[in-house]
Amino acid sequence: MLPYAGLENAHFLEACTLCSKPLAHNSDIYMYRGNDPFCSQECRQEQIEIDEAREKRWKKSKKTTTKTNVRTGAVVVA
Repeated sequence: MLPYAGLENAHFLEACTLCSKPLAHNSDIYMYRGNDPFCSQECRQEQIEIDEAREKRWKKSKKTTTKTNVRTGAVVVA
């Protein structure tokens, strides 16, 4: 038995993840990353672009953080 079977509140396909537009039961639903439903290819593509930009910023900040954590200076051994 699936863990969510029988749950009345499992409504993950009711609205678009990006614009919150209600999803019609008789029209196409565009999925992304497993469980994210979208009302149109345009909404899905916009979310993909948002995620790619976020990942690019994260990678850039990770490189910057790595560079700033490098210690410089003399070490004195007694």
